[in-house]
Amino acid sequence: MSVSSRCRTPSVCSAAFLLLIGLLPGRRALGQQADEALVGELARLLAVADARRFDGPLLGTALRHPDPAVRRQAALTAGRIGDPAAVDLLVQALADSTPAVRAAAAFGLGLLHQARSTGPLLTLARTTPVDQQGDPEIQAVTALARIGGDSGGRAIQLLVDLAAPGQPVSPVVRQAILESWRLGSRAPVVQLLRLAADADAEVRWRVIYTLGRARSVQGVPVVLSALQDADARVRAIAARGISAALVDSARLDRRGVTGRLQALFGDRDPQVRVNALRGLASFRDSTLASAVAALASDADVNVAVQAETTLGAGGGSVAIEALRARLTSPVFALRRQAVIGLAQADTAAGVEAARGLTLDSDWHWHLVAAEVFTAARSRARLEALLADPDGRVVAQALQGLQRFVPDTDAALRGRARDLLAHADPAVRSAAADWVAHHPDPADVDRLVQAYTRAVGDPFDDAALSAVSALAAIAKTSAAGRLAVANRFVGAVRRPDDYLVRRVAAADTFTDAASAWGPDVPIATGRTDADYRDIARRYLVPSLTGQPNPQITIETDRGRLTLELLPTEAPITVAAFLSLVDRHYFDGGRWHRVVPNFVIQDGDPRGDGWGGPGFALRDEVNPVRYQQGTMGMALSGPDTGGSQFFITHSPQPHLDGIYTVFGRVTGDMRTLPLIAMGDRIRSIHR
Repeated sequence: MSVSSRCRTPSVCSAAFLLLIGLLPGRRALGQQADEALVGELARLLAVADARRFDGPLLGTALRHPDPAVRRQAALTAGRIGDPAAVDLLVQALADSTPAVRAAAAFGLGLLHQARSTGPLLTLARTTPVDQQGDPEIQAVTALARIGGDSGGRAIQLLVDLAAPGQPVSPVVRQAILESWRLGSRAPVVQLLRLAADADAEVRWRVIYTLGRARSVQGVPVVLSALQDADARVRAIAARGISAALVDSARLDRRGVTGRLQALFGDRDPQVRVNALRGLASFRDSTLASAVAALASDADVNVAVQAETTLGAGGGSVAIEALRARLTSPVFALRRQAVIGLAQADTAAGVEAARGLTLDSDWHWHLVAAEVFTAARSRARLEALLADPDGRVVAQALQGLQRFVPDTDAALRGRARDLLAHADPAVRSAAADWVAHHPDPADVDRLVQAYTRAVGDPFDDAALSAVSALAAIAKTSAAGRLAVANRFVGAVRRPDDYLVRRVAAADTFTDAASAWGPDVPIATGRTDADYRDIARRYLVPSLTGQPNPQITIETDRGRLTLELLPTEAPITVAAFLSLVDRHYFDGGRWHRVVPNFVIQDGDPRGDGWGGPGFALRDEVNPVRYQQGTMGMALSGPDTGGSQFFITHSPQPHLDGIYTVFGRVTGDMRTLPLIAMGDRIRSIHR
């Protein structure tokens, strides 16, 4: 599962962003008596990281700065910029006198993915005495796994080989066990199997996580045994690692496996129940419906939502009746999933139940109807929704049609062409994606018009999709390339949006890439004074021991108290707090909740496409995703904006990919109570 927003967010609009974070003239700083020399050093690092501009002399000097806080920020900056030229600088920083700097250097090397850094990283991990192993060594292990390939894989295997059954497992080896999942087929499964019954639950959950994540057929019996582990975390991870496809590959009896998952329905831990239900959904077994139906009334709303999902996947008369009974639930998330599940279990019943939703005055139910008609593969109903007055519904319907109507369908291609002129940018984006699936030079002018119209959009999905479609046409033939070169590349100005230029490069759209130039360094629209203000107001206070900013999220289910992390993501924190101060989030609804994974909001449209009118570069950092970690949602690198998510449980596969900028510090009991559609009353400091 990803935590991406459905859309891509646009490039930074300079004036809009600076107004938001209070950097335009007339707004005073917060009165921090910061060391201006330190502010200047940090501001220069923020600037090059934000622009993705490699500056060797600047980074080299900063990595030798007497203040370890500057050295740590320099190491993070070197990794975030992504230029392999930083490898030597970061390798030298692995010997820094301050552990936090060494850890940041190891993390940065992992972002660069260069095999030549595996030797120094492995040396750091292997030569540090067990009683001295800490974050630097653990980050080195993660970096080795991220680098992967032959060298990274061998290094991880060497570390896992250090473990001996019955003996204490060092922090480095524990991390190597966990990070082995990144190696895929290279994962040291044989060694891991020997550690699956270790006395330490910290070792066991890591083994089971890797075996499940790597989809190891050899490890299936061990994962099944872990369903009865004494530790709830191990049981939950084991249940998440079981699927019908994996069981079939292992040639195990399906009935025996589903029985073991069903035995977890009475588990006291709701995360175990959710994952057991999710695993059972993959078997699509209608004989389990009675037991699953009982959990549709679970006191934990996310367990109940997952039970409805599993009922829909399994089908059968018992499931159908159970789902019908849930159609009147006053809880949006439960009613929504019940009608979607009903459509999966009984197409006609689901379509009939959703027909009334299209008459509701609330657009949210029209959106649900589109999801139902997609589940039922009802082409006629979805085509009718293409005329809905709300663009959010039209976009959902068009995406639903793409799931089962062939790309070559002439009638739908005609509708998609017409929708390239729709007022809603999400609709135009989905329409251009459809056109791109069957590229035709006859569509060049329509796509150029769609691209031109997208200049005024609040987000740039339509522009990005139009460029991708034009790139696809250019690859079809010499005539297609000539048409695109003359009527698009030669007719439009160089886009300011670096994401548009990046799409051209990623799609090997050679004519556009050549005419427009590279996507980096990025023109961020910020000045040195802007970066100094961010450093002064947010980064320096945190580095000098002042309390981190705190926010409170008031929801229909209770409140969440969170601490923001300026030392890890200063620009992200500054942007987020600016939105908080203007009450941007107040009155919104959690538009995405995945049981035992994430809750997500921050979209002013409410359908997953919206953003604030600017984009943030990723500020990935060494903080790991635990329960209650707050991250920035993305639809690709450097596309953050206002959509954020909070994790229900540890999610190691998100580490180092999505920017962590906060964590829940109080009222954690509220987190699992939140369901899709629940309201955010306010977010405030």
